[in-house]
Amino acid sequence: MGKRKILIIGATGRTGRLVLDRALEEGDTVTVLARRPEALADVKDRITVVAGDATSREDAAKAMRGQEPVIAALGTGGSLRANGLFTLASEAVAGAAREAGVSRLVWLSSFGVGETFRDASFLQKMIYGTLLRDLYKNKEASERIIRDSGLDWTIVYPTGLTNGPATGRYRAEERIRMAGFPRISRADVADFLYKAVRDDAWVRRNAVITY
Repeated sequence: MGKRKILIIGATGRTGRLVLDRALEEGDTVTVLARRPEALADVKDRITVVAGDATSREDAAKAMRGQEPVIAALGTGGSLRANGLFTLASEAVAGAAREAGVSRLVWLSSFGVGETFRDASFLQKMIYGTLLRDLYKNKEASERIIRDSGLDWTIVYPTGLTNGPATGRYRAEERIRMAGFPRISRADVADFLYKAVRDDAWVRRNAVITY
């Protein structure tokens, strides 16, 4: 794979940090938009950090100048309330990308959001429709913004996340009908996010990933 200039949004989160590590391993030139630059102190000499918020179009535009693909792996840090994070971020990121002339965006979502809910198991639907309802509603609204943005997007829907090691043995399809409550490691999710920005086969498609 050729080296690229990649912007990572959400790199201080558990999945986003694994994407960052993977990009550095591959020798890419990495820029990160982060509210807490101090959380990246261990790699500060190997990346460019733009201090700012993903919900600010101005901050996102500043970070995107001169970049090629963008990987967004935003999360709420364990909170079950979105507080508008995903819709605000999708508006800011999509607008900034158009302004900066960046076309490729890989956006991390969650299985069970939007149309993927139809393929969820009974157990998954119970959890998604109750405990995660607020989060998933905001994520679904954000994805409508991304799909209407005109960008070359890919929206990634992993099943339940674990902190296990990368295996490279996961499934990635537009639709996967679930049974029980399948999981996938954050390391394998990061692997797919990183590969997807270089794979035109996933442009303007959903990607459900699981074991």
